[in-house]
Formats: sequence, structure tokens, C-alpha cells
Amino acid sequence: MNPHVEVLADLPTLIDRALDLVLEKLQSSIASRNIATIALAGGSTPKPLYEKLAQQNLPWDKLHIFWGDERYVPADHPDSNQRMARLAWLDRVPIPPENIHPMPTDDGDPAISAQKHEAELQSFFKSEPGEFPAFDVILLGIGDDAHTASLFPHTEALQVCDRFITVGDKDGNPRITFTVPLINTAHAVIFLVAGANKYHALTQIFADEADTETYPARLINPQGELWWLLERSTNFAK
Repeated sequence: MNPHVEVLADLPTLIDRALDLVLEKLQSSIASRNIATIALAGGSTPKPLYEKLAQQNLPWDKLHIFWGDERYVPADHPDSNQRMARLAWLDRVPIPPENIHPMPTDDGDPAISAQKHEAELQSFFKSEPGEFPAFDVILLGIGDDAHTASLFPHTEALQVCDRFITVGDKDGNPRITFTVPLINTAHAVIFLVAGANKYHALTQIFADEADTETYPARLINPQGELWWLLERSTNFAK
């Protein structure tokens, strides 16, 4: 499928567009299935989106929150994606605690944590062996190296095709991350991209030909909808 690419005037406009899109997808899922699942991104760009979601009147008991990747640090660590989302959004709304599904980072071994989280996803989605669960929404960003989630260039995580969750590696620091096939099973993947430093990565991600090992975000091609919301400062226009 061709991606939906929108270039927005500035970050507040991008966040407003993302809010509308996320609410549309979540509300549609709740209306049709009485449940909605969303996997959150880390980084600074989505934080204002989470703050706006905290102001919405949603049926919180029907919403289940996951993360697309997590640094292997305690949940209260300043670098924790979970901590950021909780402070900006989840601790400010009456969502049932059991509806929040963080990636475990307290096992002392990232591989064990990845296996544990995969088992949780398999149980939650009631996935058959060999079947990948389909999230309603997965939020992603990119780095200036074109990584997304914790799928970094030329790392083993890019090759994992038989699991939902694997261990990513950022300069020797482990992360827990969704795998490429799990992301690609989603009903909607939404990239939020801001900053002039992302221009080169975007040109390679959208190039007719480029190496996916070097530019991992090229691997994201979901069976559902693919949205790229780009701030104008990226200087990129598809």
C-alpha cells in the first residue's frame, strides 16, 4: 500500500493531526470490537500527543496500552519510555492498571524479559502458534540514523522474523523491542517525525532503492494503513 504522507506546518499542528488520527482509530476499534490496543513510542516528539490524550474523555476501561520498545532501565528511570507516558498521560486518567502492559525490565536479562513480554502478548491476543497479533495503532518515530522502535542499523534485531519481541542494541545498551513482522501486522502504523536532522533519513526511507540494513524504517510496511506525519522543518516532501 502507498503510505499516507502529510507535511504539517509545525509541531503543534502535527500533534493536533496525530490526535485526530489516533482518536479516530481507537474509537473505531472500540465501536466495532469493544476494545482498542495502542503501542506507544518513546522520545520527545510524542509527549505532547500523550498530554492531549490525557485531556480526552475516552472509555478508558476499553483501552489497552503497550509500548513498541523500551530501554532496559527501571520503570522509574528518567530514560524510561513507560515513565514518560505515565507522567504525561496514563497517571492522569482513570485507566485500569491491568490495562497497562509495560515491557518488563527487571529480570536482569533482556532476553528473559523479551520472552516474558512475548508470552504476555500471546496470552492477551490469544494468538495461535505462528500467528502475529494485530495492534489497532502502533506509534513510531525515527532517529537520524533511520532506526525505528529499537530496530537499529546493522543489528541482529532486524533479522528476527519468528518472534513478536526481541532484544535491540544501541551502542551496546540493550533495549526490548517489537520485531518487524509484529509491527507490520498492525491495522495502523503512524510515524511522527519532527526536526531538520531527520531529512537525510527520510530521503533514504522513501528512496526507490536503499539498503534496509542501513535504513531500518524501510522495513515497515504494514498490512493495514501506514501514516507519515512530518513536521515542515524536516524539509521533506514526498
